[in-house]
Amino acid sequence: MVSRLIALAVVTAALLSPATAFADETSSPSPSSSPTAPAEAPVGDGTAISVTLANDSEKGPDGLPAPIEGVTLTVTSEDGVEVGEDVTDAEGKANVPLPSAGTYTVTLDEDTLPEGTELDSSTRTELEIRVLISGSATNAQFPIGVQAADTTSFATKLIDSIVSGIKFGLIIALAALGLSLIFGATGLTNFAHGELITLGGLVTYWFNRDLGLPVIVAGILAVIASGIFGWAQDRVLWQPLRRRGTGLIAMMIVSIGFGLFLRSIYQYLFGSSTRSLDQYTTQVRHSWGPIHLADKEIAIILVSVVAIAVVCIAMMTTRLGKAMRAVSDNPALSASSGMRVDAVIRNAWIIGTALSGLAGVLYAINSQVKFDNGFKLLLLVFAAVTLGGLGTIWGALIGSLVIGIVVEVGPTFGVPSSIKEVGALVVLILILLVRPQGILGRRERIG
Repeated sequence: MVSRLIALAVVTAALLSPATAFADETSSPSPSSSPTAPAEAPVGDGTAISVTLANDSEKGPDGLPAPIEGVTLTVTSEDGVEVGEDVTDAEGKANVPLPSAGTYTVTLDEDTLPEGTELDSSTRTELEIRVLISGSATNAQFPIGVQAADTTSFATKLIDSIVSGIKFGLIIALAALGLSLIFGATGLTNFAHGELITLGGLVTYWFNRDLGLPVIVAGILAVIASGIFGWAQDRVLWQPLRRRGTGLIAMMIVSIGFGLFLRSIYQYLFGSSTRSLDQYTTQVRHSWGPIHLADKEIAIILVSVVAIAVVCIAMMTTRLGKAMRAVSDNPALSASSGMRVDAVIRNAWIIGTALSGLAGVLYAINSQVKFDNGFKLLLLVFAAVTLGGLGTIWGALIGSLVIGIVVEVGPTFGVPSSIKEVGALVVLILILLVRPQGILGRRERIG
């Protein structure tokens, strides 16, 4: 009997011992399983960030942004602690394991970009990614803009900017020459002159893109149309005002209103968008030693020089040029000597508007066409004429070259491109403080 009781006790202990051990393992709650403390995934549970680095400025064969290989991406937590890093593969992908879900920052190491490239000014080097689910990889796109690295020497940049300044100065010189002719013949400071510049570019665009004419033919027709418009505006607007004896101040105010009217018409007909002429959007630059110029830039310089030379020679040698200079010096004496002053002034309007239209044509070829191109150049044209000396043709030419070079050279010395015109205005103020009549102007007593 005793032996049976002992055997039963042994069997009962053997049966109860596994259940007790199992209950001990499962019944003791752990902090991670508490409902008030959610579990964090330990390292190695599959939580990760998979980043694809793509170049938005270049498209691959599939039309998508091209991947960038060999770039180091570093991941840091919200506390600034580095979690890990990886290098992008041939598909532009990098994978970094994470300790848990949360918000992380992916930082791009610019020094590891492909040789000869750099980030463009609009690209940020950090990307914030929020990982919501532990145990899985979170995919993210890291778009950047990559451009060719600027390894040009300072001397080369300076030479290029000087050449660009001369080209830009010659375009301004054409418009300034037209403004100076009109001012010399009428004494009027025409604030609508910028819209005369715009007219040349808009008419060129219309002939070129809408009618399908070559740019050269379209430009020639635009200059002719500008000259006709100069004749028409003098006949309809300025000649009646002169005959009524309207003062120069009142006529200047009329020119401001006329400029606003023309600019509104341009915007209504052309729109506010920026457009390009056909065949002249981009061209390869050719090198002649340290000078680099595209074909259109060479054409702009040659056409400007020829046009300016022809006008200057005509003003010095032809009968019309002598008549314009006479009217500019003394309109009353010219009229009393039998000269047809109105006809001379009308010719000044025709030639001046045609030159301004040519400036608009060349400016459109050099850059793009917009309804307010001339308005943006107007201040620089006034600065060039004032700097060189009001009413002097050679002064307008020299002032324009100074303004053009200062504007284009400024960014080489650190002036932001968005405000590079400020340098030209500073030069204007400084020179006028020393020589108020301008570089080639005559000192006169007023009052």
